[in-house]
This record gives sequence, C-alpha cells and structure tokens, in this order.
Amino acid sequence: MQGNGEHQANDDAARAAGFASPFDRTEWFDLLAAHGFAGEGRIDASGRANGTAAWLPLRIEAPGDLAGLTNWYSFAIRPLFSGGRDRHNALSALFRDLRTGGARLSLYPVRDEDREEIVSALRGAGWWVKTTPAGDRHWLDLGEMDHEVWWASRPGALRSTVQRKAKKGVVDIQLITAFDPGSWAAYEQIYAASWKPEEGDPALLRAFAELESVRGTFRMGIARIEGVPVAAQYWTVEDGTAFIHKLAHVEDSLKASPGTLLSAALFRHVIEVDRVKRVDFGTGNDGYKRDWMNRHDPLWRIEAFNPSRLAAWGPALKAFARSMLRKEN
Repeated sequence: MQGNGEHQANDDAARAAGFASPFDRTEWFDLLAAHGFAGEGRIDASGRANGTAAWLPLRIEAPGDLAGLTNWYSFAIRPLFSGGRDRHNALSALFRDLRTGGARLSLYPVRDEDREEIVSALRGAGWWVKTTPAGDRHWLDLGEMDHEVWWASRPGALRSTVQRKAKKGVVDIQLITAFDPGSWAAYEQIYAASWKPEEGDPALLRAFAELESVRGTFRMGIARIEGVPVAAQYWTVEDGTAFIHKLAHVEDSLKASPGTLLSAALFRHVIEVDRVKRVDFGTGNDGYKRDWMNRHDPLWRIEAFNPSRLAAWGPALKAFARSMLRKEN
C-alpha cells in the first residue's frame, strides 16, 4: 500500500475520469484529513500499467479495514487516472497492491457510471465483491437546452409559484461569486434557524467554501425579506457542472417561497452566465429535487473482501448472507 502523497489528484485526471468535481481534488482530501475524517490514517493508493496511473484516496478505519476518504458532504468517490488509456489494468494493479495489507474495503457513495469499472478491477485483482444500492442522485442534463427551454420543461406548479411570488416583490435576491465573512455568517444564521439538523462540520464547510472562492468556482445566493436573511444556498461551478452543496431557509418565511425563488435565480445564473451543461444535486432522494432535475440514478456501496486474509471471511459471509436474505424477501 502506498503512503500519503504518493500520487496527487489534478483537474486533468478528473476530466479523464469524466467531468471534474470538487470531490476529486487533493485539496478536498487534505481538508477531510485535517478535520479528522481519515480514521486511523490516510492512504493514497496507486497503481500503474502501460503508462496509465490510477489513484484512490482511502482511510484506515481499523487495521486491515479500509474505506474511501469521504464524509457526508461528498457527492461521490471514484478512482482518478492519468497518463495512458489502460484504466482497467492500472486500477487492478492498485487493488492488487491493497491486498498486501487490506482485508476489507468499502467505497461509498459510488455513482452508477463508475460502479462497473471499480467492480471489474476489484474482481480482476482477486477480491470478493458485493454491491448494494445505497441512496440516490438527482441531476440535470441540459444537453442542448438553454435556460428558457429547460424552464419550460419544469412542472407547471413550480413555474407558477416562481412567477406569482416573484411578482409580489417581497423577496430580495443577492447572488455572490466570492466568499465574504458577512454573507457566510448570514448563511450560518439561516441554517441554524431552518428545519435542517445541526451542521455536521461547519469549520470544514467554511474552509471548503473559502478554497473554492480562491479557485473562482464559489457561488452563493441569499434571499432577504425586509432586509432579514431568510434563505441561502451554496453552490460551486466547474468543468461545465454546477454542484449544489447546501441550501436552507427559515421556516416562518415559507409563504413567500424564498428558497424556491433563490433556486430559480441560481439556476438561471449558472445556465446563462456560467454556461453549465449539468447541475448535480448531490446525494439524497428529497422529493423537491425532481422538480428541478431530469435525471435520477442510484448510488452504490461497494464492499470488497480479501480472500487471502482470514479476518475478511467472517464479514464477507455476513454481507453475502444479508444479500441472500434480501433477495428471498
């Protein structure tokens, strides 16, 4: 197994694996490790074959027990590639190397389009593999649609709400493209007064927002009623994609629909100004996401067990037994 720093992510590698994401970069994994999400240690696993390099950041949960370096803010985990085109053998080499010290490996959340490549490489490297659907992903594929065509495709009730509430002029919308402490404080105030559970790691989220602002990808919207902040959203944009990270509104402002108006304004901005072709709503199957998005895919949990390690046999038997029980029911 390779130690921390053996191989670093970059935007070119992220694009080679599909469109780039903020959750593919070294800075993101450094943040997770710095804020205590690396368990008992971080491993930057790597493998090479025929000029192709594969890289996958992991954490040690217990001796021999490895998992993708993610937390609840992560939209996905996937291997990244650079160099040549032999992705399968490079990734297989990575997973073969992990077998020297790993008994068990868990990856979540894995997107539907990445699952087959990971599973094939794991099996080729000699791991027992189990995949389980574990969540949902809603996203918008604009294709050749501009904002007006996309908006006309949205449910009539949503379009009517935006039109009626905007006409009343009760809600003021501010869009921000660079981090500033005052706006972030307004977001935190709104979040604390919203229906959302307590923020998991506000310091990490703020540090992430500050990094994205430096990169020029930061987008934030704040809705106010009579000067009082009542709704806020934090997005980023890069490589033709907008990522919706956080949104919240104050409960007693619902009649004015500030969250809906704010979403409409941000969608218009990222489509017309940033020229994105995709919008990713992250993990979760919240019903309101369907109103804005046109694609829905499952997310997966991949569990792999090393048959050469006795410590993997018990967990593997339990995992496959649970799978059989679910099929029978």
